[in-house]
Amino acid sequence: MKALILAESCNPEWESVPLVGWSHYHAVADVVDTHLVTRSRNLPELLRAGLVEGRDFTVIDTEALFEPMAKFVELIAGPNKGWAMLQALSLPSYFAFEYIAWQRFGDRIRAGEFDVVHRITPVSPAVPSPMAAKCKRAGVPFVLGPINGGLPWPKEFPDLRKREREFISGLRGLYRKVPSYRSTRDSADAILVGSSGVLADLEQKWHSKAIYMPENAIEPDRFANPPMRQPQDYMGRKLRGFCLGRMVPFKGMDMVLDAAAPLLRDGRMTLDIAGFGPERSGLEAQAEALGVTAHVRFLGKIPHPDIAALMLKADVLPYPSVREFGGGVVLEAMAMGVVPIAIAYGGPAELITPETAFALQLAPRADIVAALRARLEDLAANPGQLAVMSQAAIARVEQYFTWPARALQTLEVYRWVTGQRPDKPDFQQQPLFKAD
Repeated sequence: MKALILAESCNPEWESVPLVGWSHYHAVADVVDTHLVTRSRNLPELLRAGLVEGRDFTVIDTEALFEPMAKFVELIAGPNKGWAMLQALSLPSYFAFEYIAWQRFGDRIRAGEFDVVHRITPVSPAVPSPMAAKCKRAGVPFVLGPINGGLPWPKEFPDLRKREREFISGLRGLYRKVPSYRSTRDSADAILVGSSGVLADLEQKWHSKAIYMPENAIEPDRFANPPMRQPQDYMGRKLRGFCLGRMVPFKGMDMVLDAAAPLLRDGRMTLDIAGFGPERSGLEAQAEALGVTAHVRFLGKIPHPDIAALMLKADVLPYPSVREFGGGVVLEAMAMGVVPIAIAYGGPAELITPETAFALQLAPRADIVAALRARLEDLAANPGQLAVMSQAAIARVEQYFTWPARALQTLEVYRWVTGQRPDKPDFQQQPLFKAD
């Protein structure tokens, strides 16, 4: 089987969507003969990863269209904000990407050189794929996704959208009017949905081709050989917390500091915070005002290959992100035996179970802080309970959420759309986790 992979965001040295694009493509390339089509900005990193241009991948240069839009969004929204606006304004650059991709590969697709065409990124459901209809006319199966996004802004945080500078996200419903939106879904042979929310948002007539597949997974080589922790491993020392993510309002790192402050001041807990973003100076000032700087470390941006080693030193991952689509960091923590404390809303709610993590109800800020503080207080007093959960978390990730496992799942999708298996694959379809 040979697959043409479209992943305009695909970079082994970045994080977030570009890393998802790379990881999914790279895993599939181990089980299927693939050729990657991506943006030219990823070229240096792909070459450093050992890929050969022309043989393994093709780059398409749309930077002249994309970069001005990215700079414009940063100018009016600030760094690491305005994601919905960037998605909307970059639609022309993505249409150009697929137009050029078809110009280069259309004849080869029509000639049957590829058994399947799979668009991995963008992950946003709002970005259509004009190539889907062209592949359908050529008689070549088209796979879309996993797609994820569109999580409603939580009413418990009425000012959050403004703080994130998402000025146009209220108009998100208009994406259904974008050219090729309907033809993408009509023409796709399989639609991989990254969350139950996306599945619910999908019109019923397309459900027969929808397959639940969260877009995040972990690379076993990077998150390898975590120790099987025992209750005695937590005794006689401080509780160790670790936070990781972009420092933007919806991630809730300010709530972690407020919740943990009594434990930090009393020397019952330490907290490492890794990440970057516009909120860092405010978080540092908050730590100073709370009097907890002696037990809090701001580590800055950490290269992805170094994250696992830091997580090995932690016990818990306080992660009160209130609008999280994917939650890859939750899986990374679980893979290293670190127990998450996450909001039961959005992506994290579909990755964790009662045996592997603690869930907090989505609620107003004061209530989340109180619930998180109570959980941390209990864990500091009774840390041995983390041992069984740590082992269960490792086992869950190893069973369902590694990239090699995801590659085999993707292969089964390819087998289905090419007629090599009669039944639609069904991977770990489960209801949302419900907090206590």
